[in-house]
Amino acid sequence: MNKRLFLKTLGIGLTGLPLAQALANDEIEPAKKVLLPMGIQKGDKIGIVSPSAATADRIQFEFAKETMEALGFEVQLGENLKNRRGHLAGTDEERANDINRMFENREIKAIICIRGGSGAARILPLLDYQSIKKNPKPLLGYSDITALHNAIHTKTGLITFHGPNGSGSWNSFNVRQFENLFFKKELVLFENEQIKGDDLIVKQNRIQTIRPGKVSGKILGGNLTVLTALSGTPYLPDFKDAILFVEDIGEDPYKIDRMMSTLMLNGTLSKIKGFIFGQCSDCNPSGGYGSLTLDDILEDYILPLNIPAYKGAMIGHVPKQFIIPVGSQVEMDASIGRFKLLDKVFND
Repeated sequence: MNKRLFLKTLGIGLTGLPLAQALANDEIEPAKKVLLPMGIQKGDKIGIVSPSAATADRIQFEFAKETMEALGFEVQLGENLKNRRGHLAGTDEERANDINRMFENREIKAIICIRGGSGAARILPLLDYQSIKKNPKPLLGYSDITALHNAIHTKTGLITFHGPNGSGSWNSFNVRQFENLFFKKELVLFENEQIKGDDLIVKQNRIQTIRPGKVSGKILGGNLTVLTALSGTPYLPDFKDAILFVEDIGEDPYKIDRMMSTLMLNGTLSKIKGFIFGQCSDCNPSGGYGSLTLDDILEDYILPLNIPAYKGAMIGHVPKQFIIPVGSQVEMDASIGRFKLLDKVFND
């Protein structure tokens, strides 16, 4: 099916952005330079949008708004934030329009995604990448928001932020990290928090080195399922000399194996210089004749690359999670399981 027919099938371009504009946005050449977002501070106005699934529990809208206000921001809700179409938070045009308007609005200094779920990839042809490039500002979210991170960075070069959604967990760890990164503009060191508890040794948040070593490069990635679904599209970044990070939830190991196979077959794994596997929540094998373990799968695909790699980083569907500037330069040490920013990620 050609692109024009596919977009018509989804109903894209029939309302909101015209079909011709959607096609034009889709065909924008990949960005060649990294674009830094403008910095933010307390008192700024930020926008909350819902690019993916609908929010079933209405109190989540209040939680997200109150959280951003507690961080010190004035909040503007997306016009279509509370809409619903099936499992989606409104039509594709409505969800895309909210994002486009937030980028176009000079009063809005940052954009927070209220949740993930499914559906962000549907709106990629409708995003106004030229406008995003002219109005670079931070975009924060994770899980299905991986589609936005990768598409926006590919088309504009903009650094976006893989981290807690608006209605997610904003515990002291996440708040402190947010303030260090966004307010203090620190070159953050991403190292797992380890709490010994009552056990004789530390067991929580342990990292496992797959292959030791240090490496520097651009960090790219996100949710493994969403990332691999972009394979073969114009929204998948060039991973040449990049450090790839991935995470997932609720996937059997055989599915993880299939997705890692996709990254091998599409050439991604052969390009990267380093690899970080975060948390894979509820990724236990189901019944049947047996299963490869996650360790088996990562060793099969990553060890032959002969690059620094580790697993267990605080990235993913976990309460305490790193806020990663996607597209930034980092140095990773797989031997001790940590990485740090090398350059500033805001244009102040």
